[in-house]
Amino acid sequence: MKELATYLAKQLVDTPDSVDVQVSEDGDTTRLSMRVADADKGKVIGKQGKVIKAIRQIVGIPAVKTGRKVFLDLE
Repeated sequence: MKELATYLAKQLVDTPDSVDVQVSEDGDTTRLSMRVADADKGKVIGKQGKVIKAIRQIVGIPAVKTGRKVFLDLE
């Protein structure tokens, strides 16, 4: 899931080297914390949050198959 979130974010931003995704797990819950450059936050969020919502849905697909919950936060 971390690799998928990192790949998707790097395809959207102007400075892909600044993308960093940290993972923390607690039981059956996985929390991904994504950091991007300040100039690229708007591209990752998108209009009305549509892009970040789509990334959250895509990253959550593998989690559903394994019965886990995934949360993606943009810091």
